[in-house]
Amino acid sequence: MSEATSSAATTIVGVTISERLLAGMVTGHVVDGPILAFPEPRSTDGEDDNPLIELPADDLANAISDLVARVMKGREKELKAVGISLPGYVKNGVVEEAPNLPQLKGARFREMVMAGLAARGMEVPVVPSNDADAIAAGLASQRGKLDSTIRVWTLGTGIGFGMYPFTGEVMEGGHSVVSLDDKENYCGCGGRGHLEGIMGHRAMRLRFLDMEPEEVFEAANKRSDARCVEFKQLWHKALAAATASSIHFAGAGKFYLSGYNVRFVDLPMLRDYLHQMVKMSSLQSYSMEIVAEDQETRIVGAAVFAEQAEE
Repeated sequence: MSEATSSAATTIVGVTISERLLAGMVTGHVVDGPILAFPEPRSTDGEDDNPLIELPADDLANAISDLVARVMKGREKELKAVGISLPGYVKNGVVEEAPNLPQLKGARFREMVMAGLAARGMEVPVVPSNDADAIAAGLASQRGKLDSTIRVWTLGTGIGFGMYPFTGEVMEGGHSVVSLDDKENYCGCGGRGHLEGIMGHRAMRLRFLDMEPEEVFEAANKRSDARCVEFKQLWHKALAAATASSIHFAGAGKFYLSGYNVRFVDLPMLRDYLHQMVKMSSLQSYSMEIVAEDQETRIVGAAVFAEQAEE
């Protein structure tokens, strides 16, 4: 049976956990129907930017189960699995770390969601995955590169690093050490010199208490504030350094940049810094591409992980 035929016969619900829950039915690696959210956006003034942050893990698992039931209403018997992408490190269904959703740390999340689904009449496997890995899997599927290695940086509240195919290794690339400056201690995990401590949205707001990140980069582009110009250079050097380290460890290849802060990326500047850091000719066949923030990609990627885990 061909891959297309096999995947077309499989119905999986992909779920993403970020500022809110999003879920969609995926058939043949394509979202089939509407994407549903929990909770529904109620405000445009930023007051409910992260309504999940204080929701207990049990309640979050139940909310996912309810959302899956809504997505599959009337088609429950077609469901084969549920894939969940979340911002954290997941091993054997247990959330080992989740700095942006600390209530999930240590949660046996796969078991919790499976129990919630079973209570709603859906006894199917659940496969949690890191959200950056899910984006990499989604991009590989959408670009017809499921037989290729894909790496992706997600630039948002934190910094994620994803790879497809999934290796099972700890992939906390956002915590790569890119500075030896003792003053670089803005990372949410408490570590010094981390990529996320320079590039993460939260870290930038802590660094510039008098300016929002958008204002920092606007001033840097206008060259109206030397402090902002210097930070823009540091921001790009940090990403180049982490990318260069990945190239030196795992070889050249394709890197995608995604997330809502890709708007700050100056590709010529980034490529220039990267060229300064990767000098071996055998490693210079890398490329970088910006892709739009797309929840559908995350949902498809979560479904791809669930499908492959069951093969």
